[in-house]
Amino acid sequence: MVNDDVDFNRLKELLDVTDGNLSSHTKTLENAEYIAIEKSFIGRKPNTRYRMTRKGREAFKKHIEALENLLKKH
Repeated sequence: MVNDDVDFNRLKELLDVTDGNLSSHTKTLENAEYIAIEKSFIGRKPNTRYRMTRKGREAFKKHIEALENLLKKH
């Protein structure tokens, strides 16, 4: 949640995953409406960008809070 959006190659690099793995996970997040996907072209090269939706930010915040509570208990 550091950046407003990120492109496919940068996200793949950050997560150290394969193209197929990243595509599969981002499709699941898109279906849950946690991220929005924007496809465009830069010159003739396709460019796919991802941004977190409001619903995604709320879900992420709840997830972090749950992890913090779990750690506090143990």
